[in-house]
Amino acid sequence: MCTLTHIAYPLVPDTETTSISPPIRFHPHEPLHDVPTRPRFRVVMAGNAFFHIKDISTGSVRGFRADHNEACALARLLESRC
Repeated sequence: MCTLTHIAYPLVPDTETTSISPPIRFHPHEPLHDVPTRPRFRVVMAGNAFFHIKDISTGSVRGFRADHNEACALARLLESRC
């Protein structure tokens, strides 16, 4: 259970800090440019040896294949076209 104790108290300004401990400074996070984006298409089993390629954002089926490897290849192809 989250008690929100980590955000419940206001930050103390630098002028009110004691000389015993150094002031705590918070810096905003820089966006990570080398992090890959989430895939847009997902291969989902739709029956006995039958796979749908679904668009995650809309939930619509963009293709289908009877072989899992072919379904993954189609998902990668659709991903590269976006």
